Amino acid sequence: MTKHKHKPPKHKPKGALLAALDIGSSKIACFIGRVVDDEGTFEVLGVGHHASKGVKNGTIVDLDAAESVIRQTVHAAENMAADVMKGYPLREVVVNLPGVQAASHAYTSDVQIAGHEVTDNDVRRALAKAQEQVLSEDYELIHTIPMDFRIDGNEGIRDPRGMFGQDMSVDIHMVTGDMGPLQNMATAIERSHLDITALCVSAYAAGLAALVEDEMDLGCTVIDIGGGVTSFAVFNGGRMIYADAVPLGGEHITGDIAKGLTTSLHDAERLKALYGSAMASDMDETELIDVPRLGEDDHHEPNHVPRSLLVGIIQPRIEEIFEMVRAKLNDSDLGNAIGRRVVLTGGSSQIQGLKDLAGHVLDKQVRLGKPIRLTGLPDAVSGPSFATTAGLLTYISERADEMPAQIMAGAETGSLWERVRFWLKENW
Repeated sequence: MTKHKHKPPKHKPKGALLAALDIGSSKIACFIGRVVDDEGTFEVLGVGHHASKGVKNGTIVDLDAAESVIRQTVHAAENMAADVMKGYPLREVVVNLPGVQAASHAYTSDVQIAGHEVTDNDVRRALAKAQEQVLSEDYELIHTIPMDFRIDGNEGIRDPRGMFGQDMSVDIHMVTGDMGPLQNMATAIERSHLDITALCVSAYAAGLAALVEDEMDLGCTVIDIGGGVTSFAVFNGGRMIYADAVPLGGEHITGDIAKGLTTSLHDAERLKALYGSAMASDMDETELIDVPRLGEDDHHEPNHVPRSLLVGIIQPRIEEIFEMVRAKLNDSDLGNAIGRRVVLTGGSSQIQGLKDLAGHVLDKQVRLGKPIRLTGLPDAVSGPSFATTAGLLTYISERADEMPAQIMAGAETGSLWERVRFWLKENW
C-alpha cells in the first residue's frame, strides 16, 4: 500500500519578503510583509499609500500617471521597511485585479484513478485539464479553486488525497481577467521595476483579510465598496465560490453630491465624510451644513443647506449599488450557499448608516470588516479601506495552490516562485 503523500508546502519560507500592491480608483496602497513563522503568517514592515491618479473605475487610463503614483507608494513602503530591506529594492509584488475585469466560471473535470490512491498529482491533473479548456488570448486565468470532489459518484468530498477509486470528478470555480486592462496594469508595474508574482481578485483578497473562519465556511458575501467599483465575493465551505462587481463606488456618490449641491468634487468629498449618511434621521431637516459654492473664492458668505438635502442625494445611490449587487447574487443561482451574512469593506463602507441600509436592501446580517490576519499593521491602515491590500498577503501565504501557474507547472522542477514568474513572463 503506498504511503499517503503530503501536500507540498503552500507557504513562502520564514523570513521571506513580499509586497502587496492594491491599485484602486481612489488610492494606491502597498504593504511590505515578512513571513514570521512556518505557518506563513506575515508581519507588516512597511506601508505606503497615495491618492490614485490615472485610474478610473478600476482601470488604468493614463499609464504615466499611474506609474508615477505606484513608484511613490512603493518607495514610501520601502523607506518604512528600510531597516529590514537593507538597501535592497523590492522586486516581487502580488497585485489586485478589480472586480469589473474579472469573470467567474464553473467547470467540472473528470480523471481516471483506476483503483489507485488519489495523489496530489491526480488533483493537479484534474485542475490542469479544466484550465486548458479556458485558456484564451482574450483573458488571463487568475484563480483555479477546487470546490467539491466526487469519487465513483460519492459526493461531498473536500480533500480526496489518500482515498481510492476508479473515477474522480471535481467541480471548479475559475476566475478569468480581461487581457487588455491586465496588460496595461502589468506595463505600469513593470515600468516601476517590479515583477508580478500573483494576481488576486479584489473582493477575494478583502474576504481573506476580514472574514473569520466560520463566515468562510457557513456562507458569507464580502462587498468591497471602492472608489470606482463595488466588488463582491461569495464564500462557502472555506472557499470563494463566486465573484462579480458593479461599476459604481464612492466616487459616484461624491459626483452626485457635487452636482446636486453645486459644489466642487473636493468639497463634496469633504461633506460626504463629515456629514454624509445613508439613512435619514429626524434631525436632518433642522441641522444646517455649509456648502461652498462652485467657482466662488469668497467664502465669507456661508451657503447653508439642510443636511437632509445631502442625505437625500447619498441614500438613492447607495441603495442602487446594493440593489445591483442583490440582483447579481439572485442571478448567480447559488441559492442558500450565499448564506445569511454580509461583511462590508472598502473606504466607502464607513459612511454613517450604510451598514443599516445594506441590511435593509439585502435582507442579511451585516457587519463592517477590517484586516484581522496581519500583525504589525499601523492604526492608520488597519480599517476597512485597507482590507484588500492586507488580504493580498494572506492570499499568497495561504492560497498559493489556487494559482494557475502552480497547477500547470506542478510536475516541473524549480521553486514555485521561479515557475510563477516564468509563467507570467511567458504569458504576457
